[in-house]
Amino acid sequence: MLAAIERIGRDRRTGGYRRFAWNDADMELREWFADEAAARGMAYEEDGNGNQVAWLGAGASGGDGASGGEGADALLLGSHLDSVPDGGAYDGPLGVVSSFAALDQLRRDGFVPSRPIAVACFADEEGARFGVACAGSRLAAGTLAPEKALALTDVDGCTLAEVMRARGRDPRRVGRSAWLDRVGAFVELHVEQGRALVHSGDAVGVATAIWPHGRWRLDFSGRADHAGTTPMEDRRDPMPAYAATVVAATARAVDAQARATFGRVVVEPGGANAVPSRVSGWLDARAPDDGALARLIDTVLVDARAAAAQARVGLGVTVESASPAVGFDTALRERLAAVLAAPSLPTGAGHDAGVLSRVVPTAMLFVRNPTGVSHSPDEHADDADCAAGVDALATVVRELA
Repeated sequence: MLAAIERIGRDRRTGGYRRFAWNDADMELREWFADEAAARGMAYEEDGNGNQVAWLGAGASGGDGASGGEGADALLLGSHLDSVPDGGAYDGPLGVVSSFAALDQLRRDGFVPSRPIAVACFADEEGARFGVACAGSRLAAGTLAPEKALALTDVDGCTLAEVMRARGRDPRRVGRSAWLDRVGAFVELHVEQGRALVHSGDAVGVATAIWPHGRWRLDFSGRADHAGTTPMEDRRDPMPAYAATVVAATARAVDAQARATFGRVVVEPGGANAVPSRVSGWLDARAPDDGALARLIDTVLVDARAAAAQARVGLGVTVESASPAVGFDTALRERLAAVLAAPSLPTGAGHDAGVLSRVVPTAMLFVRNPTGVSHSPDEHADDADCAAGVDALATVVRELA
């Protein structure tokens, strides 16, 4: 299955993937997911947010997002198929294909589940196009307001509502997903985005918690001018203020044993021989606990305001997303760690499982990544470890279903 989707959305120059919400690659992957569900005789549905769900032992809803049947006992598996710019082949897809593979293995073994099982592919988990991570699962869980989501814009100024209409979807259906009411537990398998399992010598681990994290957009606004004729002392250049903020944020994160990353910057008007009028940078910040994250952001913003004042430029700050610390369901994760005899480890990355933890018991399995590199074409997991992940997920299904 990984080989079948290997070419979709891959940039030949970089080797990375550009699978963004509702682009051509995403649409092709949606067709692939629906075909995989059909090949297994699973009932298929897509909710109003673009999340795809394949049901084993339950019927799809026929359009309103609520599958037939009563109760909240279904076991949900899955992850996402979209990527960050030039992302790797495993972040997201490994969880989706492993879910299908685990069900295949169980069927070959003659296993008959005692509860409905579903495999989900969540829309726009990375937030690469519209800026909000886990948008599909947030909308499904009711933690992201539909009007806010539909007003989000991409780099071309297109709103999510416009993009969905262009792809034949009705924006009026965006909102909380009733199918989620049928779910009693969610287990997401993911490639590890670190080296804890390398150090422990284990192929598979169980997640304990997700660090709090968020994205802040910092807009430094100055005055466009000529690079050759404007004396340095007469400039209102936002670039030095932005650069000073990046350096300060890095130092603050090191001191706090946290994470601070400026991975995207937009310079206007963008001429090599022009003093910019505006520099916008996106800060991704993460820390071990909510208090540490709040302190990190407070200190970075103090530094940013001081840098802006020194450069005589303005500063605007927009909170694009903020997620508190997530502790996975204690009973569920301890049960999985015991049945798998697997180590437990925290993660600094956000996931759909973290979002859904507010409304349903969730847990995560991690598959060893030999380099720890993620969000990069160098992201990798050995075939043997991927197979161990499938075996572990099949064991989990046997245990829970």
